Amino acid sequence: QVQLVESGGGLMQAWGSLRLSCQASGDTASIYVRAWYRQASGKLRELVAGITSDSSANYADSVKGRFTISRDNAKNTVYLQMNSLKPEDTAVYYCNARKLGVLYWGQGTQVTVSS
Repeated sequence: QVQLVESGGGLMQAWGSLRLSCQASGDTASIYVRAWYRQASGKLRELVAGITSDSSANYADSVKGRFTISRDNAKNTVYLQMNSLKPEDTAVYYCNARKLGVLYWGQGTQVTVSS
């Protein structure tokens, strides 16, 4: 059993910052927390940021230069630092992990950015 719990979402004005956390728990052996996704209302879920085992990161074009993904392996936690937030960043943000070829998702955390 694996659980992923996102936290840190909330309401923020444009140009503000939020830091999201995703902590894996349960049977975390061989777990790889690999990415953050988001899903805006009425839209498809999209990749926001991914991080490799050596901490190399990739980002959606819409968030490059504003968001930073990072990992703390000892805490089984991946973070998403979101700066210079825009209203179009409003979405439910989900973390994603892989374990033995199986994908896992957190419950999501709502981020709402006002203009």
